[in-house]
Amino acid sequence: MFTLGYFRVASMAMTMLLLTLALASQGCWWRHSRPAEESRQQAGPTDVTLYVTNHNYLDVIVYVIHDGQRTRIGAVTGSSSQSFTLPGRLIGQAHELQLFGDPIGSEDFALTELLVVHAGQSIEWTLETDLRRSSVGVY
Repeated sequence: MFTLGYFRVASMAMTMLLLTLALASQGCWWRHSRPAEESRQQAGPTDVTLYVTNHNYLDVIVYVIHDGQRTRIGAVTGSSSQSFTLPGRLIGQAHELQLFGDPIGSEDFALTELLVVHAGQSIEWTLETDLRRSSVGVY
């Protein structure tokens, strides 16, 4: 009878210990995730504005190449201007990206050099009739 009571007490003690550890780990997780979330919200604007002036007569599809992948941003009608907002996730940790312009109906293309862009900056990209002569600036 003594051994049966001992196992019952040990089992209850083990259950209480596991329950206490589970609750304590939840409390630590909650405490550590809050400040990171709040600091992320206070970091300020993470978006970058892209201004595209298209002097080409063709409509051009604009892409951002970042972190080894290409993301479509939108289209700029021939002989017009358009602005786009690039979300912070496209900038990535390295703050490096390239712009790629693919004109509809042509095999020609425009590709910028590697741009280093930080949150809050803006990019001005001018597409010329000869897309190889296009220019870009980061401000």
